[in-house]
Amino acid sequence: MSLARSGGDGISKRASRSEATARSARRPDAVEEEEMEKRRGVASKKAVMFAVCLLLSPSLVILAGICNKPLVWRVGRGITPTEQGAVGTRVEEKCDVSVGKWVREPNGPIYTNLTCPTLPKTKNCQKYGKDPGHLYWRWRPDGCDLPRFAPERFLDVVRGKRLAFIGDSLARNQMESLLCLLSQAETPADVYADAYDRFRTWHFPAHNFTLMAMWTEFFVHAVPVVGDDGKPVGAFYKNLDRLDTNWTMPGMDIHLDRMNANWTRRLPGLDYAVVSGGNWFFRVNYLWEGGRRVACVNCRDANLTDVGVAHAVRRVVRAALEAIAGCRECKSGLVTLLRTYSPDHFEHGTWFRGGVCNRTRPLEEGEVAMDSVAWELRRVQREEVSRARETTAAAAGSKRFEELDVTKAMMYRADGHPGRHHDKRRFTNDCLHWCLPGPVDMWNDMLLQRLMEISALPIVR
Repeated sequence: MSLARSGGDGISKRASRSEATARSARRPDAVEEEEMEKRRGVASKKAVMFAVCLLLSPSLVILAGICNKPLVWRVGRGITPTEQGAVGTRVEEKCDVSVGKWVREPNGPIYTNLTCPTLPKTKNCQKYGKDPGHLYWRWRPDGCDLPRFAPERFLDVVRGKRLAFIGDSLARNQMESLLCLLSQAETPADVYADAYDRFRTWHFPAHNFTLMAMWTEFFVHAVPVVGDDGKPVGAFYKNLDRLDTNWTMPGMDIHLDRMNANWTRRLPGLDYAVVSGGNWFFRVNYLWEGGRRVACVNCRDANLTDVGVAHAVRRVVRAALEAIAGCRECKSGLVTLLRTYSPDHFEHGTWFRGGVCNRTRPLEEGEVAMDSVAWELRRVQREEVSRARETTAAAAGSKRFEELDVTKAMMYRADGHPGRHHDKRRFTNDCLHWCLPGPVDMWNDMLLQRLMEISALPIVR
């Protein structure tokens, strides 16, 4: 996913033919002798240039323009000649930053709970006594690098732009992380908050950058299931890993063919939209199309087919991406990045039923199940991004669809949740959201790298 950029463009040297007419008028043997002498000279020059290229340090590959072939620089692996790409163009090699491991980072995060003026109490784990060990890790992709977040660099990339995080409380979690990171370079102005604090707008005046949060649990229109008395009807959860059989919450009616206008009407004017979701599908949900119930998720209704969480997530992600692609009032260059599913790490119970997350270091490889529902949701989301990309590829000046694949990295970070270390007005362990600072900051490392690639700016390592 990330790009390791070459140090310079390969340049092809072509023989000049400007004297072709004059040469044709000379004696054939003289012309042949002259051509042989020139070929010997060119070969000699190439040999010298190749020797110079071999002696160049990788840090000086910016001089690679004098070499005969384009060069690709893979971080940590030196420079390698390649035949790929047209002569005179820069050759870039992609690296999947979603594949890697967490390694020790002795320097810790670039901000603390004391230096972030916008840090919410529910994520301020250090204030409430959490062990700081989770702060000293960084994600290292296999075969390349994910640069440390640079607040000034991010603000330069998004100067004059508008970016929104669209989704549930984990989308808000990423926005809160970005606010903390950027506040190390510029203090944002709190511009707008709705009555329920679900739609927020911040502005960075020195860079004319607007940052927004738009709340939506399902992307499409959804309302609680109500009884004859007009009150929400509680529904028993099925016995799944993260659901309890003796705990009720209102079921939700989800209308797959009707978008939630609260966020779609705010799309015009955006330059970047970061969409995410999935965690609200683990309750009892009823799916509607054409004005009637057609299926369910986690229900016990004998008259309905339980289509499962992954199918429901696929349908709403597809609807969301199609709505963005079809937005006529939106900017033609709108870039949408889907952040893949972020798992919880409840152990010995679940929400409100004694679940805990007391780990003090990332999980080991053998402790992470790659056949879990988190991995399935990641697959579904990525497939829908690919579908949206293919659908819009043929349209000139069409919108762009990308992804931030964080699932595998976050599956290891059972140590990064607030647990019991948060504002005590909440009486449950929070093993879903992420501490600030914490592993969630890596999402914005990845976001910065993607924005620089999209903007065709050099990636500073």
